[in-house]
Order: sequence, then structure tokens, then C-alpha cells
Amino acid sequence: MTAKPARDPRDYSWLPADIQAFIARTEAAYPADAVTFSIQQQRAFYDRLCADFDPPHPPGVTTEDLTLAGVPCRRYTPTAPRSGVTAIYFHGGGFVVGGLHSHDAICAELAEGAQVVLIAVDYRLAPEHTHPAAYDDCAAVVDSVPGAKVLIGDSAGGTLAAAVSATRGETAQIAGQVLIYAALGGDPSLPSYTRHAFAPMLTRADVEFYGTVRYAGGVAPVGDVTATPLAADSYEGLPPTAIFSAEADPIASDSVEYAARLAEAGVPVEMTEEPGLVHGYLRARHMSEGARASFRRITSALAALAAQAVAQ
Repeated sequence: MTAKPARDPRDYSWLPADIQAFIARTEAAYPADAVTFSIQQQRAFYDRLCADFDPPHPPGVTTEDLTLAGVPCRRYTPTAPRSGVTAIYFHGGGFVVGGLHSHDAICAELAEGAQVVLIAVDYRLAPEHTHPAAYDDCAAVVDSVPGAKVLIGDSAGGTLAAAVSATRGETAQIAGQVLIYAALGGDPSLPSYTRHAFAPMLTRADVEFYGTVRYAGGVAPVGDVTATPLAADSYEGLPPTAIFSAEADPIASDSVEYAARLAEAGVPVEMTEEPGLVHGYLRARHMSEGARASFRRITSALAALAAQAVAQ
């Protein structure tokens, strides 16, 4: 029997055609080698990308810009919001790019789809504001919002959601968390770091860049759960969690490892690895069947956690 040749680690032609189109459209605005440019240029690229993937809000959703605990935020109110619970969203962007504009439509659609008031947090960015600035901002907003809360974040925002859940826990009435292709500080020996080192949208080299730029001196603190949630000594008492990862993503193993540790600690957790998807696929929800289906699952998970919080 002839051995099957190993796949070229740089060949992602096996991804679905609609995801290939999404990657091409993304890279037209945000180059694949964006991290080699200045921070200012990276932000300009990202702003252009956001503008290209920013559809109108669902009818009836209203927004209000406000400041909570000294942090700029945006509140999204859906047409029939459930009372007694608030979702708080932390955006992705490697701790370097993004803000209230970058995930505006995503937040509006999540709020309406889950029928929950949602607050997006415009936390401070690196390298101007190194760790723990972003964490401090997110924790302060969570502490300032009364009642039960479900935290939700993608990529770097998933890091922040998990970090705040780990450290604020029941004190801040965190009733659930939804983590989307989150960077959780996994060991680079985990499988996805090698298998998808050259993945489109996010490479292992990109992960290493973002993993240093957010820290003063470029070195992550050891054992600091506010920086890397997988550094926790214990996972007991964390809130019910829904985790979504993308198959073609170097940090996908972070989600698998985190889910396993939650399950071992007796925390209710649902882990979904989305086949044929890439890091950043939330923006593909209106042009990819797989991303659209995943966004529906994410919205349903948020709605279920919010309903559970209200029922308690």
C-alpha cells in the first residue's frame, strides 16, 4: 500500500470555496503580512477591513455610546430584550487593533439574535497600553454593570472574557461565557500550533507577534491568569461556557485544552470546532455557509446562557 503524501502545510486549497473568497476579500484590505507594518498602518488596514465587512444593523436595534468605569462602551438594545441579564462583548484584534467600530455589526446582530442587551467594551490597546491595561478596563466595566452577565469575546477578546471570568467569578455575577477562537495561552507544543502554523488569516508567527507586543519588555508574565487563562491553578467555580474554534487556526488547540480543563473541574462546557473555517470567520457570516451556521450556534449559545442566568 502506497503511503499518502503529507499535505503541504502552506496549502489550504481544501478550504471551502466561500471561505477562500472570504480570505481573498480580507487580504485585499488587510494584507497577510500586516504584522510587519507599523502599528499605525496595521490599524489603518484593519479600519479598511471593518468598513468592508460592516452591514447595516438589524431593524429595531438601538445603540448608545456611554462611558462605564471610565471606559468607552457602546450599548445595543434589541427589539424585545430579556430583563435581568446583560451580555458584555470584548472584541478581537490581537490587543493591537479594533474598537467599537470593528465589531459593531457583529454586536448588533448578536444582541438582536439573542434578545439580550449587549455592551461592547473599547478597552485600551497595546503597545501604547501594555498588560494589564486591557484586562483592567474589561474587569472594571464588568464590575460596574449590575445584575447577571454573560461575557463573550473573539480571539483576544476571548482571552479577556476568560481572564475576567477566572478572576471576578461570582463576585461580579458572571453567569456564563462564550469564547470564539480564543487565544488562551496554550503551549505551542499543542497540535494546532504545528498543524496550522501557516494558516490563512492567522499564522503561528502572527500569534508570536501578538503574544509579545502586549507586554512591557515583550515577555508574558508567568502564571498570570489575567494574561493567559490556561495558567490557572484551578478551574472550579467558573461559569457555564460555550467554546467555538476554527479548524484551520493555529490556536484551535487552546480551546480544546481549556474545554478539557473545565470539564475536569465539573464546569458545564460545550466545545464546538467548526470544520472548514479560519480565524476571524465571524466576518464571513454573510458570505459563507459554514460561518453563517456557526454564527447561529454562537447566538443560540448566548441566548441559552442568558435565559439560564435569568432563571436562576
